[in-house]
Amino acid sequence: MAYRNGVALAQRGSAVKFERPNHLRTPSSPKPRFPHSPGSAVRRSTSAAARSGDGVPGRVRVSVRLRPQNTEEMMADADFADCVELQPELKRLKLRKNNWDSDTYEFDEVLTEFASQKRVYEVVAKPVVESVLDGYNGTVMAYGQTGTGKTFTLGQLGEEDTSDRGIMVRSMEDILADISPGTDSVTVSYLQLYMETLQDLLNPANDNIPIVEDPKTGDVSLSGATLVEIKDQPSFLELLRVGETHRIAANTKLNTESSRSHAILTVHVKRSVVDSEDVVSTENNDASHLTKPSKPLVRKSKLVVVDLAGSERIHKSGSEGYMLEEAKSINLSLSALGKCINALAENNSHVPFRDSKLTRLLRDSFGGTARTSLIVTIGPSPRYRGETSSTILFGQRAMKVENMLKIKEEFDYKSLSRRLEVQLDNLIAENERQQKTFEEEVGRLNLEAQCRISEVERKFADALEKERLKCQMEYMESVKQLEQKLVSNEKRHGSNYFVDGCGEGPTPSSEDEVSEIRKLFENECNRRKAAEAEVEHLKILLGKNTHTQAGGDAEVIKVHSILEDEVNQKKKLEEEIIILRSQLLQLNFEAEQMKRCLGSERSVNASSAMDSSMSQVRHSQLKDTGNGQKASVATLFEQVGLQKILSLLDSDDPLVQIHAVKMVANLAAEEVNQKGIVEAGGLSSLLMLLRRYEDETVRRVAAGAIANLAMHEANQELIMAEGGITLLSMTASDAEEPQTLRMVAGAIANLCGNDKILMKLRSQGGIKALLGVVRCGHPDVLSQVARGIANFAKCESRASSQGIKSGTSFLIEDGALPWIVHNANNEAAPIRRHIELALCHMAQQEVNAKDMINGGALWELVRISRDCTREDIRNLARRTLTSILPFKSELRRLRIDV
Repeated sequence: MAYRNGVALAQRGSAVKFERPNHLRTPSSPKPRFPHSPGSAVRRSTSAAARSGDGVPGRVRVSVRLRPQNTEEMMADADFADCVELQPELKRLKLRKNNWDSDTYEFDEVLTEFASQKRVYEVVAKPVVESVLDGYNGTVMAYGQTGTGKTFTLGQLGEEDTSDRGIMVRSMEDILADISPGTDSVTVSYLQLYMETLQDLLNPANDNIPIVEDPKTGDVSLSGATLVEIKDQPSFLELLRVGETHRIAANTKLNTESSRSHAILTVHVKRSVVDSEDVVSTENNDASHLTKPSKPLVRKSKLVVVDLAGSERIHKSGSEGYMLEEAKSINLSLSALGKCINALAENNSHVPFRDSKLTRLLRDSFGGTARTSLIVTIGPSPRYRGETSSTILFGQRAMKVENMLKIKEEFDYKSLSRRLEVQLDNLIAENERQQKTFEEEVGRLNLEAQCRISEVERKFADALEKERLKCQMEYMESVKQLEQKLVSNEKRHGSNYFVDGCGEGPTPSSEDEVSEIRKLFENECNRRKAAEAEVEHLKILLGKNTHTQAGGDAEVIKVHSILEDEVNQKKKLEEEIIILRSQLLQLNFEAEQMKRCLGSERSVNASSAMDSSMSQVRHSQLKDTGNGQKASVATLFEQVGLQKILSLLDSDDPLVQIHAVKMVANLAAEEVNQKGIVEAGGLSSLLMLLRRYEDETVRRVAAGAIANLAMHEANQELIMAEGGITLLSMTASDAEEPQTLRMVAGAIANLCGNDKILMKLRSQGGIKALLGVVRCGHPDVLSQVARGIANFAKCESRASSQGIKSGTSFLIEDGALPWIVHNANNEAAPIRRHIELALCHMAQQEVNAKDMINGGALWELVRISRDCTREDIRNLARRTLTSILPFKSELRRLRIDV
């Protein structure tokens, strides 16, 4: 069966009427539309259309579309047969030379004048669009004579009838429907090539866009073109409307609105894809639960839709003047494109891409890496048989061009970073949940353990009470004997004793030694009285001799020497008396300790009635002991005098000095005595002992006395003025004994609580000296260090809030922060409490926030705000975390609630 334009020929006498689409009608023609003819062509799936042909996936696919006759052609060619005959089921086209001869051509698709726009899109462009969504570059181009329907095929907007939508609109619909708005993006540029000049249709002021070629890859880019991101179809339609208003067109004999430029729409698609995860196999070839992490990739592809200006012959189009120059430029660029396609079809070594800007832009489309689909449009009129033949031959040559398709993927580091951040946040949240579960389980186990311990303690107490009652009668006789012995000891020993102010324990003594020392003390007193009487007698004699000359100068000198000897002897006797009094009080204290030991034995073995009586005895003993200690110190102070005790600090006898500094330390422990000690020069004497003595006992007791004096604010400035902090720092660096270091640290800690001496204390090395004593590791020493740091942080925070001080904390500058963070959760309650308070005061200064976050103090502040036993410190930490901006930002980033 013969076909004429794809439809079976009717008998000569019958008339066949066709409705023509409005894109090809002349001004005088009505508004016909393309009828949808189900039998006009055999439908194929888009996948088959994408891979059909001669088995070469990268070959340029060429389709031919026939334009219907317009009104003018119906009238002019009524007596002539159409020069084109279509055989769509065979994908063939016959071009008649005359009534008896014709040439036959085969194409990838043959579309009749009744083919719908949807059919054209599915056959020509949809396989290319699918390839673009898979990561390949794609090109859809229309070529043909002026007035054959190229712009209608590609750029029709379909505002009046959606079925008339062209390839540009339908392509964007499929692209937007397939991408993910959250991870993918689509950007569009719209240009025209007019008179060998690239102009931006979206920004007419940009009328000379350069073409940039990558010297390594040969890829072409237009760096100056306007790129618009597309989110929805209406915005894309508006973009096409703007572009069409700026495109150059003119009225010719062949077309009322002939495009005088090549329009180039470029759609850039960026998609995020993830490789499939690889399963790690075990030795037994069993799939493991471990998988390699997937790789995030970015596929960048572009779809280029090219609406070429129509080729025309000057004598038929009637172009004159400037339109003539436009026609020449169009024909030159199309001629350059034809030369390139001929060279590629014949596999020539040189392809003249640089002869025209159009060929440079289409370098990737012909002979490159893009999937290209070309639609050639022709008309049925025999008057334009030459133009139709030229167009068909162009399409035939293009079918011989093969491209090397290549997917373009890049590693998506930003996506991987975002995914890892999400995983990290999930792991942190999971860790917090597990930690909370663990803490709840530990709390439950602790509660069960406490219940069991309470039960065991109760049972043990019952058993112990039974055992005590059982043994009570057995030990009654032993208790009576101990009571008799205790009564005899109380008769022989006094109850007064002297307690060493520095905490040294007593040593055992016998009754004979006590009696002997008492006798020596009485003898010394008698000798002192005799010496005083002798001195008075000598003074009387000296007075008498002043009125006589019998003795002469020799006797006067002798008397003076005797007096000096007596004075020295008196001084030594006084020192010995003080020492003997101290030893006597010490022995009394030892005797009391013996009585307490006997009392403790009695309390263990006595019955219930005896327990009550002995507790009353012990209470009276303790009361007498305390009263005895105070009475002994007061008595010694009254008998000897403060000035005399301070003068003994300079004695040459080490034993005398030790006893003297101990007495000063005991006196300094009472606030009522501190003012007198300072006014009498006791502070200077104690500092002098620290400076020149290496004896550990003297330094320890002197440091303790200075620590007692440093508790009074008035004495703190005097200590600093006389170089006390320097001497304490030297002692801290030299001493090794824990008790000495505890005294030194306590003195510095007291000084740290004075706002007025804060700067001077730090400049003279007080903070570094305080941190230096932590090498000892003794809990008592560390407790004093923590107290000093807390006092310093509190004063520094107050000075910062008042505007007296600015800048980073001195504690951070001197390197105290690591030690503070390390001991913030110390097992010892005094250390932990002081460190928690110091952290809260340091955190109140916003300038310290960055160093504290980097040093790990933020986590300790969070713990303090939740778990601190003291409510005031817990509230202070919570208020600081919610008011200081850097802490709030970091907690928000870590997703931690306070």
